Amino acid sequence: MSARTPDRPPPALTRWEGRTEVPLLAASLVFLAGYACRVLAPDDAQPWHDLSLALVGGTWTLFVLDYAVRVRLSGLGLRFPRRRWLDTLVLVMPLLRPLRMVQVYTAVQDKRDRPRLGLYARVMAYAGMTALLLGFSAALGVYHWEHGAPDASIRTFGDAAWWACATLTTVGYGDAVPVTVMGRIIAAGLMACGLALLGAVTGAFSSWLIQVFRREDEEGPPASG
Repeated sequence: MSARTPDRPPPALTRWEGRTEVPLLAASLVFLAGYACRVLAPDDAQPWHDLSLALVGGTWTLFVLDYAVRVRLSGLGLRFPRRRWLDTLVLVMPLLRPLRMVQVYTAVQDKRDRPRLGLYARVMAYAGMTALLLGFSAALGVYHWEHGAPDASIRTFGDAAWWACATLTTVGYGDAVPVTVMGRIIAAGLMACGLALLGAVTGAFSSWLIQVFRREDEEGPPASG
C-alpha cells in the first residue's frame, strides 16, 4: 500500500496566491507603517493618528477579501481555517504575515526533484527579512503595551528594539522584560517565531551544503594531466 501524499491546492488557488503574494506583502508593509505611526506618534498628533487608522483599516480590508477568495478557491469551506491555519493567523494578526516564509521553505522541502541552489539562498534571504519585520513589529507591540505600565523596564522604543533583538536571537539578557499580560503574550509569540525562523534558516543552509557536496561528488575529482 503506497503512502498517502499530501493534498495539493487547486490550480486556481495556486495561481491566485502567485499573483497576490507580492502585492499582499507590500500591503503588509503599509499596515506596519500605519501601526508604527499609530504607536510612535505623539498623542496630540491628530492628523497622523487619522492617517494611521486609514492605512490599518484599508490594508486589513484587503487581507479579509484575500482570505475570502482563498476560502472559495480552496473548496475546503469550513475546513479552511484548520487546514490553512497560517493564513488564518496572519489574517487575525497581519503583523505576522512574513511568517508565510515558513510555507515557502516547506514547499522547497516537499519537492521530489532537487531544488536549485538559488532557491535555498532566496529562502535564507527571505528569512532574514522576515526576522527584521517580526522584530520591528514585536518591538512596536511591546512598546505600545509596556511604556506606560507601572514598574515597566521597557520605557522607550529603543528599549523595545533591544528587547526584540535579544528575544529573537534567543539570547535573552533579562535587562528588559515585559510586565503586562499582552507584552508577555507578544514575547511568547516572538520566541516561537524566532525558533521557527532559525529552524528554516539552518534547515535551508544545511540542505544547500548537502546539494553542493553532492554535486561535487557526482562531478568527481579533476582528471590529472
